[in-house]
Amino acid sequence: MALVFWFGMALLLFVLLPAKSDDIPAGAHSTECHDCYFVMAVDVSFTGEELHFEAVDETGVYPITQKYSAECGYTVSVLPLTGQVELRASYFSCHTDNKDDEVFTFNFNLISNHEGKEVTYAVNKTCTHSLPWSPREVTCENNYMEVSVRSEVACPSGEMSDDWHAENPNKASAASDWQVMFHRADEQLKPMNLSVARKQGYLFDLTDRRIVFRTAYGQPHSSSLEVNGVPVEVIHATLFSRQSWVFIIVDLVASCSMHEGSYDSGYMVWETPDLLNPLVSGLTNTQVNIGVGGELVQQPAAEESGFIVEKHDGKVEISIPYNAEGGYRKSFVSGGLHEFYVFNLYLEQIFVNKDLEETRLRFHRTLATPMLPLQVFTVNQTVVEEHTFTVYLGDVPEDIELSAVELNGHKCIAPFKNTSGHTVIEVFYPNNTHGYTLKVPFDDPVVIKKFSKEDEAMKHILEVNYTLTVLPENEPFFHLASVMALSDITPPEFDAVCSESGIIFKLDHRPFDYLWHISIGSDLLTPELATQHGYIMTNDSQSLLLEVPLFTHGYEYKDICLKGFTGTFEILVKDRETSEVLSSAVKTCQFTASEFIVCSTDGKMTVVADLSLASPSGEIPARSNLLNMYCGPKDADDTRALFSFPLNSCGSTVKLVKERVTYQNEIFYSKRHFSESKAASEPTTERLIVQCMYPLAGLHRLFSVYKFEADTAGVGKIIRTSQSTAESQQTTTVKPTTETTPAAKRTTRALAVFKPAFHPTALYIRVYPFQKHLSMIKGLKGASQTKLNPAQI
Repeated sequence: MALVFWFGMALLLFVLLPAKSDDIPAGAHSTECHDCYFVMAVDVSFTGEELHFEAVDETGVYPITQKYSAECGYTVSVLPLTGQVELRASYFSCHTDNKDDEVFTFNFNLISNHEGKEVTYAVNKTCTHSLPWSPREVTCENNYMEVSVRSEVACPSGEMSDDWHAENPNKASAASDWQVMFHRADEQLKPMNLSVARKQGYLFDLTDRRIVFRTAYGQPHSSSLEVNGVPVEVIHATLFSRQSWVFIIVDLVASCSMHEGSYDSGYMVWETPDLLNPLVSGLTNTQVNIGVGGELVQQPAAEESGFIVEKHDGKVEISIPYNAEGGYRKSFVSGGLHEFYVFNLYLEQIFVNKDLEETRLRFHRTLATPMLPLQVFTVNQTVVEEHTFTVYLGDVPEDIELSAVELNGHKCIAPFKNTSGHTVIEVFYPNNTHGYTLKVPFDDPVVIKKFSKEDEAMKHILEVNYTLTVLPENEPFFHLASVMALSDITPPEFDAVCSESGIIFKLDHRPFDYLWHISIGSDLLTPELATQHGYIMTNDSQSLLLEVPLFTHGYEYKDICLKGFTGTFEILVKDRETSEVLSSAVKTCQFTASEFIVCSTDGKMTVVADLSLASPSGEIPARSNLLNMYCGPKDADDTRALFSFPLNSCGSTVKLVKERVTYQNEIFYSKRHFSESKAASEPTTERLIVQCMYPLAGLHRLFSVYKFEADTAGVGKIIRTSQSTAESQQTTTVKPTTETTPAAKRTTRALAVFKPAFHPTALYIRVYPFQKHLSMIKGLKGASQTKLNPAQI
């Protein structure tokens, strides 16, 4: 169908009188001389579609129409694949200046239409025939057959021609001394003079040394045969004349293969009979020369270039590789992406007779493959470790370009700036194809991400829709590709920084972070939990920001001294389904504070207290003590003291209040450090009461003597109340009462436990779950608050 269009374009070569003659611009055309023909190629982009030629000689100007070109030895072809119009002219064409059959001068007018105005360009070329002419030369062009013989040759070697027995030539028309008789199959037709033959489209010409006969295909006097399975058209004419008493007879036979070619496994195959035609006997095929695009090479050289030449069953079979140099290909869209190849085959067969006289048979054939499916392909070259999709689109012909890429519905139009996360890189290859490499990071917003429970990995999905455009028609074609990659997923990772007042954690959200739970200890981190524990939490679509103030729930304190301490806070990342801890974010920071209290989960109270207001005049913190005067500070400076002691020691008391347990002690100066008379004269000071409170629900064991176990650290308090120093001393020296009430008896027994010389074996009592409820408190005899000595618990 495409070929019909090309050849139909030649119909545009109609007659128009030129307005003027200009010089054709350089580069707009090219001219070449070959062994027996001249060729001119004109760029269509310069001339436009309404382009035609005229032949010029001393007798005038002759428009080269479709009919006239076949009669006079011209072939005009429109070659859209190269963007050219080509004129090919035989050296024996009608209006060629021929000198001794050696030098040939061509003059043409090239007429084009520019913006509705005709412009004429004059083109001329002189060619010299470089090879000696064979006794017989036959040319099978696309639109005509031509045969020329040496004018001194009478009859071919062998038997006398049957024309001697034909109708008496003296009875022919007297319009010319020369007559022609055509043969069709076994039929001899009535002779006619040359002027009549010329009117019927047959041209005979006598040059200096040759007789030329030319005709278009499909004339009434030609024959269509099948020779060895190959369709052949034959024109057989006998030209004769009587000069004085001598008859001159010239046998002119042109036989041309009409094989249209076939496509087979990457080769365009064309066939021609091994012999010229069955009417000419005594010839032997000795040589085959092949070319694509006009240049002939001998058979061995052609085979080195990939051609296959085979002779079998009385025919010559030429196989042209699809990528043969000089061939052309074209892409197009028709219900899919297709391509076809076009080859301008130039073939020469050389025959010899028994007298070793040569006959050269030359073919010009435009062969086109059928419409072949064109397969571009994609290859997933993704390396998962690079966390980037790499998709290669290959085998894209040079007349197709990538104009757009759609990624999961997000369209990107060429030219690709490669400024976004994804890039498109074009790659070129020597075989006139190119490809495109697409790179898209896994975390690009266009990539679809799904957790695959079966694979226990993150599935990254990218649907790619390539828009390919066929040039120059700009026909679009869509090529789809789907790629998927599995990548191991890692739990979220927090960034943490220290501040003066605590630790700040930050988490940048990922699409698949929903697969995990974030918790503080055993509790899921929620806005409600943050509010309950005093955290400051900000959570939006981009990130989670958690500020954990110092001394809030979840801290672990170490290396406590007067200069400061370290605080460690841990955030746990757990599997959403199994609650298994997969990772954690732990941050340890160095803090300083003038005064603080720490209540540990293992039952220890550590206090750094400022005693500047609680100390009598002249006393230093190092002389302070707890309720038990033998429990002094671990360290002290001019104003502060550091105490660290078990909750159930140093005179501590225990209080049960609703749902919590409170351990309490007091820091002061005992009389072993100053006299009672001095104490009586001291002004009122502050009492320093220190407390550690634990939720009853979080306790596994209460102290019996030394053992303690809790889920969470307690909440500590330092309480200052005004009292006189003497009152403070009296409070610390109260003796156990002798009351006989059950409560008094219990108190007496409890105080006895803390005699310095008595250290009973460590005991503990388990706290059962039902005891952790408020109901257990209601059993305490109507008291809203009960003081118990540790031995009572």
